[in-house]
Amino acid sequence: MDWMAMPPLTALRAFAAYCETGSMSAAGARLNVSHAAVSQQIRALEQHLGQTLIDRGGARGDLTEAGDVLADAVQGGFERIYRAVSELTGADAERPVQITTTPAFAANWLMPRLGGFRAKNPGVSLMIDPSPELRSMRPGGFDMAVRYGSGSWPGLEAELLVRTPIVIVAAPGLVGEGVFESPGDLTRFHWMQEIGTNEASEYLERFGAVLDRAKGLTSLPGNLMIEAAREGQGVAVTAGAFVEADIAAGRLRLLFEDRRKKGYFIVTRPGPMRADARKLHRWIRAQAAEAAAG
Repeated sequence: MDWMAMPPLTALRAFAAYCETGSMSAAGARLNVSHAAVSQQIRALEQHLGQTLIDRGGARGDLTEAGDVLADAVQGGFERIYRAVSELTGADAERPVQITTTPAFAANWLMPRLGGFRAKNPGVSLMIDPSPELRSMRPGGFDMAVRYGSGSWPGLEAELLVRTPIVIVAAPGLVGEGVFESPGDLTRFHWMQEIGTNEASEYLERFGAVLDRAKGLTSLPGNLMIEAAREGQGVAVTAGAFVEADIAAGRLRLLFEDRRKKGYFIVTRPGPMRADARKLHRWIRAQAAEAAAG
């Protein structure tokens, strides 16, 4: 590497702070300098590169194409440095391990198993965020996430934990034992989906059908939705792994399934992980492997 060709670190840091915050003033507050100092550093960086990084003609101060390229590099680089320094100095030692996942996964997969982790790691503090929203995975925040999808989240590393389709289920007492040729045949029933998603509408749209609003739609946390489905309150859209026992016991009837997405993935930022976070990460992976092996 030609170190003499590298821009000054202070200029790169000012630019990274601007990219993270979106304004000179906010970046200055993060770095404990004036907004004018941040602006001066970024202009010096542009002069060094011979490239304009910020479009100053617009009110928003968006990045130029060159700015986008450099932003990806410096933000990723500073994130890795931050995490490595925190790991080496123990700055994050007292911060709980933070994991975000959907309410359904938290209630039906993670929580029933978590006692085993606590027994082996009594000194590890945890913060579990059961939310359908895709939380930011920035340093100093969530250590990991469990997300449903196909495993592609740009800038993040993902490993398949639980392979499962999305299924449409309902209590036999609600839908009976008749044959349904298409999901559209179920629109005469009330539907339920996990809060924060549009799974019911999206599923039906694939088959040219729409929800009957006269029958209503309920959005609620995944664990509550499954319980409501058992009680016959409506047709539910959920991950198949969470209702396998109910289907086998006859409490719920499997009506349709969608295998386009693979299942639940454990998602992390690239680079080193805090010691306590590694313990939880390894334990979750081991639990998933044990479950898959039967």
